[in-house]
This record gives sequence, C-alpha cells and structure tokens, in this order.
Amino acid sequence: MAFWQNVYTLITLLNFILALTVIFMERRSASTTWAWLMVLFFIPLFGFILYLVLGQKLRKRKLSKLLGASHRIIEDTIERQRLIIQEGGLVYSDPAIAKYQDMIYMNLQTDYALFTTDNAVDIYTNGNKKFDKLLQDIEAAVSHIHLEYYIVRDDELGRRLVHALTAKAKQGVQIRFLYDHIGSSNLTRRFFRGLRAAGGRATAFFPSRIPYVNLKINYRNHRKLVIIDGKIGYIGGFNIGDEYLGLNKHFGNWRDTHLRVRGSAVLQMQAQFLMDWNLANSEKVELGEDFFPQFESSFGNIGMQVVASGPDSEYQNIKDAYIKMIYSAKDIICMQTPYFIPDESLMTALKIASASGVDVRIMLPKKRDHFFVYWATHSYLEELLANGVKCYLYEDGFLHAKTLIIDRKIASVGTANLDIRSFKLNFEMNAFIYDTKTTEELYSLFEEDMQHSLLLTKELYNSRPLLNRLKESISRLLSPIL
Repeated sequence: MAFWQNVYTLITLLNFILALTVIFMERRSASTTWAWLMVLFFIPLFGFILYLVLGQKLRKRKLSKLLGASHRIIEDTIERQRLIIQEGGLVYSDPAIAKYQDMIYMNLQTDYALFTTDNAVDIYTNGNKKFDKLLQDIEAAVSHIHLEYYIVRDDELGRRLVHALTAKAKQGVQIRFLYDHIGSSNLTRRFFRGLRAAGGRATAFFPSRIPYVNLKINYRNHRKLVIIDGKIGYIGGFNIGDEYLGLNKHFGNWRDTHLRVRGSAVLQMQAQFLMDWNLANSEKVELGEDFFPQFESSFGNIGMQVVASGPDSEYQNIKDAYIKMIYSAKDIICMQTPYFIPDESLMTALKIASASGVDVRIMLPKKRDHFFVYWATHSYLEELLANGVKCYLYEDGFLHAKTLIIDRKIASVGTANLDIRSFKLNFEMNAFIYDTKTTEELYSLFEEDMQHSLLLTKELYNSRPLLNRLKESISRLLSPIL
C-alpha cells in the first residue's frame, strides 16, 4: 500500500512540475496551455507521457544558423525587389494581380519569398498522372535530383521510384532524398541500400537517437518537394505510397492537388530543400551556382511566390498569407483541406468574409483517417454554418488537397493543412499563384469536386447522433495540441 502511495505522490509531483513548466517556461498560447493542463490533471500518468511525445517545444537556437544562411543567399535580390515594390515599379504579366501587391510585399518582407513572373505551372489531381510525369522528368535528369517527402512507403510505388533514382545515380546524377523519420517510420535501411550503393544519398529528418522510438512527434517535415536540375519543381499534397494512386481499399480514390513548376520559383524550392538537407546532415552542401542555373528564356508568365513556414520561422507565414488572402476577397473563397482546426484569427477572418457578402465555401473529406482530428474538424462546422459558410463533404474517395482560391484571381497550393499543426509545428511550404488563368483552372476543379460532395446543411448537421456530438466535444478540447 505504501508503495502505491509513493508512486501516486511521485506522479502528482511530476505533474505539478510539468504544469509549472507549461505555464511559466514554455510561453504558449492560453488555449494550448489550458489544453495541456487538462490532459496532465485528468490523466496524470498518460498525460505525462503524452507531453513528452507531443508537447516539447523546439529549441530554435538549433536552427538559427540555418536562417543566417538563407538570408545570405538572396538578401541582395530581396532588397532590390523590396525597393522596386516601394517605388511602384513592379511589373505584372496579369494586370488583375496589381491589387495584391501588398500581399506580395508581406510575403517578401516576412519570409524572403521572391515574386517571380517567368513560371509555367501544370496541375495534377491524379496520383498516377503525377508520378508518371515525375518519373519521366527523373529519367531526363542530367545533373541532380532532390526529393523531400513526409511519407515514403516501401510498396510498389516507393520501390519503383527508388529504382528509377538508383539508375540515375549509376549514371552520375547526384541524388539526395530527405524523408521524415516519423512520417516514414516503417522504412528500413534496406529500402535505400541500392540507391546508396550507387552513390545516392538518403537521410531521415529529425531521427531518434533511440532505435524504434522517436519522441519528436512535433516539428516534422511535412513538405513534399522534388527539384530536378534546378529547372523543374514539384510541390503539393501527394506523398509516396500506393494509397496516393487510389489503391487503398479504405480510402479508394485519392483526390489531391500537386503542381509541376518550371521557372524561377523552382530556385526558391531548391534553396529550401538545401537548407532542410543541411539541417538533417552533418556534412553540409554548399549552396553554389550549380544548383541555381541561369535561365536563357522564360518558361511562362505566371507570377508566383513560394512561402515556407515552420517552427524555425519568426512568423506563421503561410497562415498569415491565408488570412491576408481571405480579407482581400470580394466575391468568392474556395478552400479544400483534409483537416480543419483553425485558430481564432483564421475563424474570425472566415466569419467576417461571409458576413461581408463573400461566398465562402470549404470542402472537407467525408471519410476519416485520424480519429481526434476528424471529430475536432467537425466540431467547427456548426460555427461556420451559423455564419453562412457553405460546407461540402467530399464523397468520391479521400480529399487530401490543400488549396485556397480567392476571387478566381489568386490561389495557394501546397503542403499546409488548415490546422494549428501545419501553421505552427510542422515544416511546410506553399506556392502562392498570382495568375487569373491558372486560378480559373483550380476553380473549375473545385466546381467539379462539388459534384462529388454532400452539401452540409444546418438541418443535416443538427440531426447527427448524440455520440458524434460527444466525440466532437472531447476532440474540440484537445484541438490546440492535435
């Protein structure tokens, strides 16, 4: 009996110390602090373990040297473009984009996101077509191939991709493959053995020092990038696995959005990859001219900014850009996301837009892949519906696209979900597109998806079972830490 009393006393003491840490040392938001305190006091032992896995903050000083390197790469170019914008000398291929100059300036100021206008963009919503084209581009590579993915699976698609990379490595092409240690937790060293033997390199992002155990659930690299010869870039929602080809029986059709980019925007994707690579490797790669080729002619006339965000950022760059876009809307807002856990600033922006007469539409998957995230997402729908937002539940498989369309003029496609984890905890990257034609194409895809979606009405939402309401309420309380 005395033993268990001592154990209880120890757990209580640990909880008390941890609670003080959360309140006074971590300097978190009030909602996150209360969520952790609730977990610690209501489920003491499990709550303590959960905090070790999910709650630890990233030490930004580990990344400070990385920020310095990124600033030096493009500092002079950034300053020149900043002065051009201030003097009103920025030239737009699409005249309708001029009114978004303040947003362009904000992204430039806070994230060093250069505005480029020589880009061509292809949109992929089908995994088979996207990976077929990617493999074609890999086959044509002559200098280097850089890949960065959150999830990489040892299945048919994964092996097919690594086989293609191995063949190029044998030809002398530099291969660098960065995968997230948590997202790709099922991979073994055997998976990359042939690639490494051929001279290619593969590295895990933030791996654990203890085999098979990684307590760094937060601060994951959620980016999905490919850069080929510094001329072709891929960015979007598709990871590497057979389910992204629609081969998973539970999810069925996989609806995602990915971009193939050619032009100067690729160079920003390249810079970000190399910084991520250097963060994950003791042997650093010099960011030299070989990775940043000079283009002899323009690939297209699409304006773009590539914006990165993560725990190493001073600002929540992607979220801030989303909010700036929402407040700029005059006609229509279309959003697609698999997870919707907004903070107060994003929810307020959507409600104000709807109250101002803007047609606000948000599309979510009807199918579930994460229990608490799914029910937390649905807990926010009542507030959206009450404020006139149209909510669609995608029924033709699983919706994984991360897109935002404003007035059919500007859009964002990338890796960031509309949730707190993507905005604050994960390393993300989005392409912001300033081009009417490309945005119209994305809008047409959204309208097509509406034909495969259920329009959720207030009556339908209010008729949901009591058990679902309970799941939503519990998950909502945990939403700041999901």
